[in-house]
Amino acid sequence: MIKEIRITKEFKFETGHALYGYDGLCKNVHGHSYKLSVTVSGTPISDPKNKKYGMVMDFGDLKKIVNKIIVEPFDHATVLNVNSPHKELADNMEAQGHKIVRVKYQPTSEMIIIDFANKIKSKLPNNIILKCLILRETETCYAEWHAEND
Repeated sequence: MIKEIRITKEFKFETGHALYGYDGLCKNVHGHSYKLSVTVSGTPISDPKNKKYGMVMDFGDLKKIVNKIIVEPFDHATVLNVNSPHKELADNMEAQGHKIVRVKYQPTSEMIIIDFANKIKSKLPNNIILKCLILRETETCYAEWHAEND
């Protein structure tokens, strides 16, 4: 009997950010072409009468969840920490019509992926487990989140 199968769906979006107080170039507002891999696990549906027979989860259903809570809000937005002087920058940019995502953490890949994990976990069906996220900031830099480390 199959106990657990993992499936992965990948997403792409463009997002800007700035790291307040950082001593390198990323203190400046800049952007990335992010790639997010979302891996979930579960048992394939065994009822042949179910329209999702043989699936752990319909990739389309996973896509709807992640697009709604991650891709749509973050795509072509600027992520700024509002617990820093970047709150004023966020206010000014938003007043000029820019799309801003306000967070209460330093918007590094490491902290963004924790935020994404919490958001995705809260929207998955009860029988589906979020196992892993990989957030690529560039072709050579990425952060990973794994359920067993949470």
